[in-house]
Amino acid sequence: MAKSRKNTIVLSILFFGPLLFYLVLLTGTNNFAKLPVLTPGINDVEGFSSTDSVSLKKNISVLCFFGSDLLRHKTNALNLNEKIYKHFYGFKGFQFVIVLPKGAEEDAKQLKKELGATYNVDKWHFIFGDKTQVETMFNSLKTGYKLDNYSYSPYAFIVDRELNLRGRNDEEAAEEGLLFGYNAESVATVHQEMVDDVKVVMAEYRLALKKNKREI
Repeated sequence: MAKSRKNTIVLSILFFGPLLFYLVLLTGTNNFAKLPVLTPGINDVEGFSSTDSVSLKKNISVLCFFGSDLLRHKTNALNLNEKIYKHFYGFKGFQFVIVLPKGAEEDAKQLKKELGATYNVDKWHFIFGDKTQVETMFNSLKTGYKLDNYSYSPYAFIVDRELNLRGRNDEEAAEEGLLFGYNAESVATVHQEMVDDVKVVMAEYRLALKKNKREI
């Protein structure tokens, strides 16, 4: 009987421990480190064509550049959909914005249909511009990364509500190439680093909202 009770307690700790830690992260005031701003005031996406109205301002966005041959890189989208999107799409003001060259519209429809087989993908937004527009948008991130000849980058970027690029600036992150963006070709990178960093940005804004309510 005692052994059974002990097993129950251990299982409860294992199950609820991570959840309690996350709740502390969300409800604490000064007990977690904010995710650094690496590039303030990046470009918004006005001027790009889209089937719906899209803006980075006042949203927490995962920003990606999948290129004109995006179906070759749909594994990136599947990784992000599974590890990031499904956990956060219920949060108000959270979105994915995929920047593509004009001409990729039909492939984007196909990819969104595939992604929608498992989740509601209303917050996946595909926007289109000419090659110069895409490059200008990418360069505004000031990452040091480069787009390839198809306007593709493997990196996914976290952009906050004030159009600031967020990421890591510690030595370990820099060595892994995670200083500005997260390599979406790697499930481990998305799962181990990016999920945590999106949580931190979400927590920051929850705390800010609570603080504003208390001060009103």
